Amino acid sequence: MAIHTVSYKFYPSLLNCYDRFEKGFLSEQELINRVNRVPMPQTEAQRKGVIFEDAVIKGIDEEMFDPQILAQVRALLPRPMLRTQFYCEYQLENVLLYGYVDVLGKMFAADIKTTSNYKPDHYAQNHQNFYLPALRSKGVRSLRYIITDFDQVYQEEYDHSIDLSAQEAQIKSFCDFLEMHRTEITDRRIFGG
Repeated sequence: MAIHTVSYKFYPSLLNCYDRFEKGFLSEQELINRVNRVPMPQTEAQRKGVIFEDAVIKGIDEEMFDPQILAQVRALLPRPMLRTQFYCEYQLENVLLYGYVDVLGKMFAADIKTTSNYKPDHYAQNHQNFYLPALRSKGVRSLRYIITDFDQVYQEEYDHSIDLSAQEAQIKSFCDFLEMHRTEITDRRIFGG
């Protein structure tokens, strides 16, 4: 197996922004702003998601949420929880993919998601699925998304048999996009630096 020099460093939420750009939900300038890490105010939905995750994992501000929803989400987390906010990385040719999985267990990792409108299999092509090969050496066999719309709790679980070819093609396309806009990129860390 050839060893590649890292030319790009991506994290899943940035790649998911590129996916939204390709689908027409983000403008080119909005995507470039995300690449350049231009500060953006946190939305109310994002804030609520962060508070919910803290309530589930740390027991902070639990009173803000339905106790049954909290219990259902907690029941789906790995036991024991080995680590929270566990850093992982995976190299795909000249691209380093990195990020933090919410909860690391012995056999599976979990990521907590909040949404206002859940659709089944929403995370099948999420770029966080690259946490699977990144965590293989830790014994992780699957990645479980635990999702709530604050009325119900849903889960999606993916294992190493997942097809990542759509995400891989999107990564190559994103590299091409970055090269076409290299002069507009001010945050050079994305280029492996």
